[in-house]
Amino acid sequence: MDLLGWDSCDIIIVTADAYVDHPSFGMAVVGRLLEAQGFRVGIISQPAWDNTDAFTSLGQPNLFFGVTGGNMDSLINRYTADLRIRSDDAYTPDAKPGMRPDRSVIVYSQRCREAYYDTPIVIGGIEASLRRIAQYDYWSDKVRRSILIDANADILLFGNAERALCEVADQLAGGRSLDELWDMRGSARLVSTPPVGWVEVDSTRIDWPAKIDEIPNPYDYHNKQQDNQSPQGSARQQVDADAAVPVRIIPLPLQRKTDFDASTSYIRLPAFNKVTNDPALYAHASRILHQESNPFNARVLVQKHGTQDVWVNPPPIPLTTEEMDWVFDLPYQRRPHPSYGSARIPAYDMIKTSVNIMRGCFGGCTFCSITEHEGRIIQSRSEDSIIREIEKIRDQVPGFTGTISDLGGPTANMYKLNCKSPAIQKTCKRLSCVYPSICKHLDTDHSPTTQLYRRARAVDGVKRVAIASGLRYDLALKDPEYIEELVTHHVGGYLKIAPEHSEENTLSKMMKPSINAYDEFKRLFDKFSKKAGKEQYLIPYFIAAHPGCDVEDMLNLSLWLKEHKFKPDQVQTFYPSPMALATAMYYSGRNPLEKVRYKSEKLNVVKDIDKRRLQKAFLRYHDEKNWPILREVLQSMGRKDLIGNGPKQLIPPAQAPAKPRSGSRRTRKR
Repeated sequence: MDLLGWDSCDIIIVTADAYVDHPSFGMAVVGRLLEAQGFRVGIISQPAWDNTDAFTSLGQPNLFFGVTGGNMDSLINRYTADLRIRSDDAYTPDAKPGMRPDRSVIVYSQRCREAYYDTPIVIGGIEASLRRIAQYDYWSDKVRRSILIDANADILLFGNAERALCEVADQLAGGRSLDELWDMRGSARLVSTPPVGWVEVDSTRIDWPAKIDEIPNPYDYHNKQQDNQSPQGSARQQVDADAAVPVRIIPLPLQRKTDFDASTSYIRLPAFNKVTNDPALYAHASRILHQESNPFNARVLVQKHGTQDVWVNPPPIPLTTEEMDWVFDLPYQRRPHPSYGSARIPAYDMIKTSVNIMRGCFGGCTFCSITEHEGRIIQSRSEDSIIREIEKIRDQVPGFTGTISDLGGPTANMYKLNCKSPAIQKTCKRLSCVYPSICKHLDTDHSPTTQLYRRARAVDGVKRVAIASGLRYDLALKDPEYIEELVTHHVGGYLKIAPEHSEENTLSKMMKPSINAYDEFKRLFDKFSKKAGKEQYLIPYFIAAHPGCDVEDMLNLSLWLKEHKFKPDQVQTFYPSPMALATAMYYSGRNPLEKVRYKSEKLNVVKDIDKRRLQKAFLRYHDEKNWPILREVLQSMGRKDLIGNGPKQLIPPAQAPAKPRSGSRRTRKR
């Protein structure tokens, strides 16, 4: 600030990660974006949170504090799926643990409020984005209210929020208030009353969960003292008190016969206290949230928390290719802040020579929260922008050896893939474009990706381009030329892919393709590897203890692994991340992929830590430490035939105790 001649910052970003000026780190994107808009931006990185000293180190911001938990959720960052504390933190210098508080967004926001009570607080990033409504919290094993309330923040921006951030900064700089942004896309606010004249649609009338509450009196939501105000006083909704139009509530039988403007209607989700006490209603609310995720047709969601409503606007419209290029072409230094000296930041080491070519994922895997944050619509950069970044890596990254470690994103092979019909895309509510089958309207032509790979390999100074992001192999099967290009030039002996399971019962709860798709991909992988004269292998990833998965499924998976001669070293136990559909399954025991009924068949959900470890043991059937518990389970399942040394048997029998040698002291007669 002294070198730049600043007497103050307009915006101060508080982050739980070490500051790395690289487009893979959210706080760097936000900082450079706002800087390019002419704002003076300061960063407070990994501050001590036991007092406000660190939060006053740059003074009071003129416009607002922006608070983020960093590139990872702070609780997932700190705890394993077994709730054990991790011994390191990849986003901290020298991987030092304990440099961020649990629930970082809440803690940092509270310190900002203590430091400068009247300064607006804007929260965002993954941790805030996935907690915008009431959500099941695995770490406390209860439903928690919206993070907006606990953080005491003024506004929450969810998803990739470049447009919303610019609008917030511009409005505040122009002397306007956040109250005037109550209807901004990609934002959530707390409101006292819904806006006058809007139509309320009860979510239970859209997707009947079964037991239906009495329709509330519409006038309960109408406060005559606020007739001339929007939810928080927006001038846009000012009306004369005598002419105020009350909120209307439309039950299902009338929805199909009543004309109303979808742009001024909202869906009321079951209130916080209801989803807390009724798991079926929680699953129902999760289902509605995911159905209302297409930015082109999503409606406002509202959820009562005590005396206030959490007002969640529709998701942001995806960035265009030109906008994406502009964001990634900002003047990132592509390295950690010099204050860290020679300290190593593992997360930076992992991505410093990688390039993010797109955002979003239309796979819809239920255990993954990428879709809830970045959306299902793919936002791709141009080839020229990606090549420029490769050249910057070559020229700016210290110690560059000629290898680009990844060209990818949430999924490696979704670059420039989108719906063929803009009209259909604007009305679609499918949760996945590739499950249960690949949509006929989806463009599956991988040639833009293939062309990008070829061009990237031709950049001067680049010796090798690896693909490390996850691959949707059922999608790749639609374009064998892409598979050949990938296998021939971009696999360094091993390719990691994620079938996740072998059994249809579990795969259907994950929204993952049949294991037959894996078999077909492996056939082509082996064919093209042989053609290229290379010996290469697939490394599959699997998940244990996913909702809906029982011991029989895990046994069959372990037999599949043995048949295919896989001995996994790194295996994963299902981790219930906030807002994911599988997390709703885990908490409620219901399947939100179908209409939720109180009488619906309950899913098998494994919550007991020992049972979760048992399922994980099936994935590591080859580890002798797991043999005793597996023998016990196989016997209880009536599958003693799988205990033995035969090629089709899973684990060896227990060794009989060694017999004492003849004449030993123990047996010798005296």
